[in-house]
Amino acid sequence: MDGNLNAITTIFTEFYYWVTVVFMFLIHVGFCMYEVGASRRKNHMHTLMKNIMIIPLVTITFFFFGWWIYWAFPHFPIIGSINWEAGAANTPWSPNMATELSDRITGVFWAAFLLFSWTAASIVSGSVIERIRSSALWVHAVLIGSVFWIIDAAWGWHWDGWMVHVLGYHDAYASGVIHAVAGGYALGVLVVLGPRIGKFAKDGTPRDIPPHNPWMVTVGLFLIYTGFWGFYAACNVPLISPEVIGGEITGTTWTATNIYLGPTTLGAITFNFLMSLSGGLMATYIVSKGDAFWTFSGGLAGIIGASAGNDLYHPIQAMLIGAVIPVIAYKLHYWVENRFKIDDAVGAVAVHGYSGFMGVVVAGFVLWGAPSSPYEGYAAINPLGQFLGAIIMFFVLGFCPAYVVARIQAARGTLRIPPEVELQGLDFAEHHAYEEAVAEITAHHHDHLNSNS
Repeated sequence: MDGNLNAITTIFTEFYYWVTVVFMFLIHVGFCMYEVGASRRKNHMHTLMKNIMIIPLVTITFFFFGWWIYWAFPHFPIIGSINWEAGAANTPWSPNMATELSDRITGVFWAAFLLFSWTAASIVSGSVIERIRSSALWVHAVLIGSVFWIIDAAWGWHWDGWMVHVLGYHDAYASGVIHAVAGGYALGVLVVLGPRIGKFAKDGTPRDIPPHNPWMVTVGLFLIYTGFWGFYAACNVPLISPEVIGGEITGTTWTATNIYLGPTTLGAITFNFLMSLSGGLMATYIVSKGDAFWTFSGGLAGIIGASAGNDLYHPIQAMLIGAVIPVIAYKLHYWVENRFKIDDAVGAVAVHGYSGFMGVVVAGFVLWGAPSSPYEGYAAINPLGQFLGAIIMFFVLGFCPAYVVARIQAARGTLRIPPEVELQGLDFAEHHAYEEAVAEITAHHHDHLNSNS
């Protein structure tokens, strides 16, 4: 590190990303609490374990090939070239991916992206609780966490991504590149997986399966809100010199930037995060007639819906977008549930998928003509580019691969648990300690009755 300023900048950046990773870990804690609270008692341990195992599976695969994908594949697929040089610097055997004192940034930057990967996998995990085999979910977790979301990040969430350059795609805080792709992926699995036993009456009327523990759901969602602060901060580069991006930023002031290296501030996202959260909470409280689950989820949907443009929106725009999109997502959830008999246990497709899709599209209209990137020659933000980007995220990289893989799993009998296991409960079927404990208690109870008689 040459000079005191560069040294301080490097150490500050290293610590900045490390702190965002700690904050984002709370997102996964929140998802675990949320899903366990939403599931019934007989499935608690299974729900927890399938979510916890996302951590090692996605971490290891993201280390071995997910991170390489991000750096190697920003250019147009098929006819575009692979960036072998950038990819080589981020392979498992690269010095950057080890304990190198000369590179203090790669490890924490990799970890920030890794926590995005966990988030994508957890979104899918919540939608399929109480009926999917653990092994099937873990396959999907690796695919969405270490393959498909990171492909869309390379294309649309990279300063050199072809979608940014050609389409003018802009998605500063990942409405599309994490939430829409994961929501679309969840929908692809759900179409094949089918509803939980008892979810729909014989005439097709959906039944409400209330959460076992509403307090765990509530606290889980609030932890996700908290972790989302780290998520937003991790989407920024904290301090950068204009020379780093070829002088395209006018002036000499060092600045924070978004993922595309366009100037922004933590102050801007603080305004817009809180305003979009508040808009979502208020609107879904009204439309759901005070339903607690949808009110809290609507706050999250408000943030997600405004995230694509929250680096550039005025706070009042963020509030209005954060209010309107969750209402549409709420209505879509129940329409899809009734029309197609889709059982999304936690509303993940609506909160993440529909909200993320709409957030990308809305940004194309609200920010029409604004630069997608500070680099010369890049297309400006526009409605068509954003709509095509949303289609790529939700359907091409989300729904389609999930549907194909789930169909293969279903054909092999490895996707869904047997009906008798679902009725008994996954904890008793898959976790033998529980089964043995129940048998011991039952035997003790019988002995006690016989002795009394």
